[in-house]
Amino acid sequence: MALGNRLKTARTKKGLSQQQLADIVGMTQAAIGALEKRDSHQSSKVAELAKATEVNIEWLASGSGPMDRNQVAEPQATYGVSGATQPSANSDELEFFGHMDAWDSNTPLGEDEIELPLFREVELAAGGGQTQVIENHGAKLRFAKSTLSRAGVVPENAACAFVRGNSMEPVMPDGTCVGVNTGDKTIRDGEIYAIDHDGMLRVKFLHRRPGGGIKIVSQNGMEHPTEEYSVSDIAAASIRVIGRVFWWSVLR
Repeated sequence: MALGNRLKTARTKKGLSQQQLADIVGMTQAAIGALEKRDSHQSSKVAELAKATEVNIEWLASGSGPMDRNQVAEPQATYGVSGATQPSANSDELEFFGHMDAWDSNTPLGEDEIELPLFREVELAAGGGQTQVIENHGAKLRFAKSTLSRAGVVPENAACAFVRGNSMEPVMPDGTCVGVNTGDKTIRDGEIYAIDHDGMLRVKFLHRRPGGGIKIVSQNGMEHPTEEYSVSDIAAASIRVIGRVFWWSVLR
């Protein structure tokens, strides 16, 4: 069963029309209809669609496990980062689109596993609070190759980062870990990207603007207003697209 068929099943069981589901997740009714009809195996909206229809995200994404998220007997996975500070959490459970295992640097990789580098901010030697974004190959996160394959991401282009602050709540709370496809930097309106904004690592919705500019949008628009930059502004503000976000964990 393809993703479209599972989505239709979940939507029908929840008692939602295509328009109602579209309104919840920020899509159009036509987009929902097209997704349900075509033989699709992935969608950038899978986490939001699973939340709206109250089904397990792994079931919706791949057909694995039970459909009802309340039937999960055990946590699907936990994660750990070797050599890096982990985000604090007061919850007991993590929900993942994909599979990751708790590990340390001495644990051998499984056949379906790969180590991904971690993007982070580091303070420059000059101090003064100025930072730069680096790809830290010393701190890595264990990830499933099968998840990358489902998302169409080449392993060498995959990396991870942590979301800080509340600008992307409730979709991505503070401490959320995201998977980034560094081989996909072309901006598609409404997709989520990791960007280097003058040394600050940010995860935002991006939209193209006429003349080559961009619009940066936060999920939490009440506290974080939309930002617009022309081509010259982008250069002056040192904005660089690191890659498109293809996966994220959701802290409960």
